[in-house]
Amino acid sequence: MLGLATRAGLSPRFPSPPEPGGEAAETITEEAAVTPPPGPSLRVDVLAEEGAAVAAGAPVARLRDAPEVVFTASMPAIVGNVRLGRGRRLTEIVLFRETAGDRFEQPEALRSAADPRPLMLAAGAWPLLRRRPFGGMPDPGEGPAAIVVMAADTRPFAPDPRQAIEGREEAFARGLHALSALTEGPVFVCTSPGKPLVEKGNGAVRQITGGPRHPQGLAGIRIHDLCPARIDAPVWDIHAEDVAAIGHLVETGMMPATRLVRLAGAALREGRLVRTQPGADLRGLSHGATRPGGHVLLSGSPLDGHPAHWLGARDRQVTVLPREEKPGPRHWFVEALTGTARAAPAIPTEALRQAFGGGMPGVALIRALSAGDDETAIRLGVLSLLEEDVALADYALGGAHLPELLRRVLSRIEAEMAP
Repeated sequence: MLGLATRAGLSPRFPSPPEPGGEAAETITEEAAVTPPPGPSLRVDVLAEEGAAVAAGAPVARLRDAPEVVFTASMPAIVGNVRLGRGRRLTEIVLFRETAGDRFEQPEALRSAADPRPLMLAAGAWPLLRRRPFGGMPDPGEGPAAIVVMAADTRPFAPDPRQAIEGREEAFARGLHALSALTEGPVFVCTSPGKPLVEKGNGAVRQITGGPRHPQGLAGIRIHDLCPARIDAPVWDIHAEDVAAIGHLVETGMMPATRLVRLAGAALREGRLVRTQPGADLRGLSHGATRPGGHVLLSGSPLDGHPAHWLGARDRQVTVLPREEKPGPRHWFVEALTGTARAAPAIPTEALRQAFGGGMPGVALIRALSAGDDETAIRLGVLSLLEEDVALADYALGGAHLPELLRRVLSRIEAEMAP
């Protein structure tokens, strides 16, 4: 159910058992996979064939259109199944853990360079960046108008980014310094209330404190407020823990082995907070914690997660839900009465306004998306948004397919604006 907030945003509630408490346990699954980040499908050349032994951090694939962008192994492993779609588009590269394997270290020359771009590209850190408009990772030669670092996450059950970088403040500061070299614009650090994460006088880096309710901890909402994305002025966003990972890379030549991930959902016996490798096997993470009966594993939150086998490239949540029984076929007359193609109207309510953080004209934007009015959608700020940013509004409407409508509009705009 939805809980109306006294400040901007909502507090959607979903059932989940409590966690046992204590420090997050390190849980490395025996299998993991290299998967593409959300966005356009990526054509790749595979650099490690099936059966090959690879070190942690070693490149296993590279983009065909931009060979400097590589994808790396998240652990010492033997390469298992390599799945490519039509046109050699990356689907997954499965890795089997090798406990005695090595770690690949980037050379000192890259780590000490003033421009961190070559280091990030060589170490597989580039896919951690996400651009707006349209989503996907940025072009290696692109320069953003601004970079937004998300040190807050208000999605249900999301692990606190502050906890993820606790004790890694120096690495976080080094990562911010590296990001500052990628843009001539500001670097915004968006945080929840608490101890400052940015020292005063830190150049173009600015700390912005937001509210505790969803969607205040989403990058799209913050970008719309701070630096709206335009066709000619893209904006990048990145998670605070990934910024600390870049700082660790600059210092050591290696990316950290794990990230902080929370397991939650009604199909669990107990919640879990773990540190696990990118691309971890969701079955391995949830093993021994699920209730009897069928269940569905989502990579992501209850609002915007998707059924998956592997932890998504940028995800830090696993949601485990009971498997719902499929309803039987309905009578044709009932289907005719209820299955009309006419969309239900978006009724202006306080919940709908709050679902966009109180700062966007939610009803007008939804109407523009539903009508396919691209010009109005651009004027209302659609270029700053991705599917996750409208998931709460879709939930408030009871499932109006807003993420799909948003993607259609963005795809049309991208096609029309393409050179």
